[in-house]
Amino acid sequence: MTKRSAALGRAFDEAKFGFARTLDLRASMPTGEEAVRRAELWLRERQIAKAGDVLVITGRGNGSPGGVAVVREAVLRLLTRLKRMGVVSSVAEHTAGSFVVTLASVRALFETTPRSRGPQQPVMAADPAELAALDAATRGALRRLAEISLEALGAPRTDAFVRDEMLRQFSIVAAAMSPDETDRDRQLQFLISAALSAFESFD
Repeated sequence: MTKRSAALGRAFDEAKFGFARTLDLRASMPTGEEAVRRAELWLRERQIAKAGDVLVITGRGNGSPGGVAVVREAVLRLLTRLKRMGVVSSVAEHTAGSFVVTLASVRALFETTPRSRGPQQPVMAADPAELAALDAATRGALRRLAEISLEALGAPRTDAFVRDEMLRQFSIVAAAMSPDETDRDRQLQFLISAALSAFESFD
């Protein structure tokens, strides 16, 4: 590929995906482990934001020792794992050093993550004690999300089930949060709101 055709390809990618839907791992030359950490956090956040198709640039590994594409292979393994977890819907090789990733719906994420199969606690009106540090509005939004999730599954909406579902969904949303975000309360509220919107759109 000539420099001109490569530059033209990048221009088309920028026009199609834009900054918000492109993760360029090649520019910072991370290790395989660091690339996986960054890619997983970014893909989870983009899923909650309902980004649809995104572009992940890994590079071809030409500068790696022995010419082994460490970052590319590590990210490809991550994408396979995220498909099983309901984060990624499909993956297609875009170039030798990039992938177009179609993110799954937020609803798919919540339906794929396993629910507790253990014995249920006695019915109680209170929210889970583990979420006591959250403000009342955030806990209320989590409770609403738990209720409509259980309703969609046809599961009983006893308080014990709802509390278990609240904890499960909080762990999913927390996994999508960026560690670099300073206003974590605002980000948490945004992600819960996006998940609620995704579920309610199916009503």
